[in-house]
Amino acid sequence: MVKAIVKIDERANRILNIVKAKYGLTDKSQAINLMARQFESAILEPELRPEFIKEMKRTEREKTIKIKDFAKEFGLKK
Repeated sequence: MVKAIVKIDERANRILNIVKAKYGLTDKSQAINLMARQFESAILEPELRPEFIKEMKRTEREKTIKIKDFAKEFGLKK
């Protein structure tokens, strides 16, 4: 567990208190952890652009070739 001293403004403090009370948490660190988990997917997993999805679907339909030795084929073996 990491311990940190943080400075927050009055509004953030009130929000943490509301989250703490709403979910029956014992301290503000639990409120911060809860908020971090709730926003994790929004921050860490951005949506793919529609043009990228379209390009991937197009390449998915392309003909493939079989390669027996990838390293040899692409000059990775010495």
